[in-house]
Amino acid sequence: MASTQPAHEIIIVPAVGEPGREELRQQCYDVRIDVFHREQGFPLDTEIDDFDETATHFLLRLTPSLTPIGTIRCVATRDYYKLTRLAVLKDYRQYRFGRALVQSLHDFVKADARARTPPGSRVADTAKVVSHSQIPVKGFYGKFGYEAEGEEFDEDGAPHQKMVIHLSLSD
Repeated sequence: MASTQPAHEIIIVPAVGEPGREELRQQCYDVRIDVFHREQGFPLDTEIDDFDETATHFLLRLTPSLTPIGTIRCVATRDYYKLTRLAVLKDYRQYRFGRALVQSLHDFVKADARARTPPGSRVADTAKVVSHSQIPVKGFYGKFGYEAEGEEFDEDGAPHQKMVIHLSLSD
């Protein structure tokens, strides 16, 4: 069972051109680099990519110190949303912050998918979310209802599995 979570907040990093974006996005990068590069050994040059400029970044930070400890990124495509770059600093994983970040992303996806529906059009029943899960954490995504799709594959030198969920837009 998880310990009592320290006081925290999850914020959405401001959009392109909005005040505070660069500083807050850099805090997301710092968490990602600490987890994926320093801890897990992924190449540093794969950590920042072309999606970072337009993606929606979520930042988990302790309050009241505003110390960044986690992040997740949402990339919207024409046909689906992609959950990427979920990272929580090692010292804070016991508090299930990864779950809170995924739930925040899911809430955002539902609201965004509804908002993208043109006035007078029927809202889709579901929004598709895709994740490329590292193999050891497939079960984590499975707890949310993600299902494996296709064969395992190599991404940045580590085995991954495409995981997909269709979020209901009616709840």
